[in-house]
Amino acid sequence: MKRNRKAKILATLGPSSSDKKTIDDLFKAGCDVFRLNFSHGDIEVHRKNFETIRSLEEKYNHSTCILADLQGPKLRVGLFKNTKENLVKGEKFTLDLSSELGDNKRVNFPHAEIYEFLTPNSILLVNDGRIRLQVIEQNSDNLITEILNDAEISNNKGVNIPDVILPIDALTNKDKSDLMKALDMGVDWVALSFVQQAEDIQKLKKIIGNKALVMAKIEKPSAVKNIDDIVNVADGIMIARGDLGVEMPTEQVPIAQKNIIRRCRHFGKPVVVATQMLESMIDNLVPTRAEASDVANAIYDGTDAVMLSGESAVGSHPIEVVNTMNNIIETVENDKNNYDLRIEEDNVDDVDNTDAITLAAYSIAKKSNAKAIITFSVSGRTTRRMARERAPVQIVGLSPKIDTTRRMQLYWGVNSCYSNEDAQNAQEMVKIACTIVKNKKLVEPGDSVVISAGVPFGSAGTTNLLRLAEIIADKDLT
Repeated sequence: MKRNRKAKILATLGPSSSDKKTIDDLFKAGCDVFRLNFSHGDIEVHRKNFETIRSLEEKYNHSTCILADLQGPKLRVGLFKNTKENLVKGEKFTLDLSSELGDNKRVNFPHAEIYEFLTPNSILLVNDGRIRLQVIEQNSDNLITEILNDAEISNNKGVNIPDVILPIDALTNKDKSDLMKALDMGVDWVALSFVQQAEDIQKLKKIIGNKALVMAKIEKPSAVKNIDDIVNVADGIMIARGDLGVEMPTEQVPIAQKNIIRRCRHFGKPVVVATQMLESMIDNLVPTRAEASDVANAIYDGTDAVMLSGESAVGSHPIEVVNTMNNIIETVENDKNNYDLRIEEDNVDDVDNTDAITLAAYSIAKKSNAKAIITFSVSGRTTRRMARERAPVQIVGLSPKIDTTRRMQLYWGVNSCYSNEDAQNAQEMVKIACTIVKNKKLVEPGDSVVISAGVPFGSAGTTNLLRLAEIIADKDLT
């Protein structure tokens, strides 16, 4: 299956898209990565969806990619006697540890571990920032705040605390349970919510090992400040603009988005732009012009992928929304006047063998008018490094490991293919590469391809070989 675009599409599954036909249609419409959102839904539904997604591989001879998104340590207020209350600007409102039902004067806030870190003047944002509270008195068992705006508060609303690194584990007990279930299923990526610093990712990676790749969700100002450290240790980044837009001024979010994409490009790590990209299509068949521009601008900036959340999970038109996003991406990538993602290497002298080979592959493909760059990679690192170059031709990532093949579907421009043949020498490597791309109709007889690999074959981290080959019609192929 060949996509006519380089940037990838993630689609979240939910009540609107958890049946076999819809998942199949989403895949055909252009979904490259399926997101299982563990903040919602029953584990058995996630497991059933997982099995449906994997069944597509044999049907379409195309590897699938599945991301498990953990809920993370979301802070919430407790319950109210009347379900909801009106708060009045200028009055006091207390957050405490009492289990009694709340009213318009107080409510339970069962997070004692963070009380001492919320000093007077700390700002608390409730219900996606609709309610602003300022701490005026801090105690061990309660926080007395001033209400900064008239608003309605109700049961279990979320609380965001910007500009404070909180002493809470990025993995809650629920997350740990969900993580084990997701790993048992065999997901390809795990996304960690509310990352604050690199240590959060390092802790998760120790648990996961090599069972999946780890994506850090950037949705707190502290994560934006620590972005280089986080990008360096994570396998990928998601710019989760929902909570990020609550915790930092709205006008700063587009700037943060551009800067994070730029840093991910620098480190060669895939980056996903998420949240409210085509939000109006939850109910409507067409997006707003602003939404179309939002998706387009993310593609112009060089993001590896864009993500659909409620649009595909609970919306009325999940297939149409993927088609729309696919069309926007294709149109931008065909804009020859404005779309150029090539960046100059910052440290051209500080390169290893893989860097040198991928830079050379890019140059040869461009000068020889090759139709594809084919990378043999056990771990996927060479393919990811090639994707960083944003080559104008398609990148075909070949791996003898099915896990690697699936994970690489997230990478920009990569058509990831599984190869169970083991090359013993360079000639066999060329034959395998050319056979696969020809059989999948990714190239045609007469096309030239650039092939990179490592000797000895099948060993990770040994990319040291580059070949230029021509596809021909007979069985000799090269």
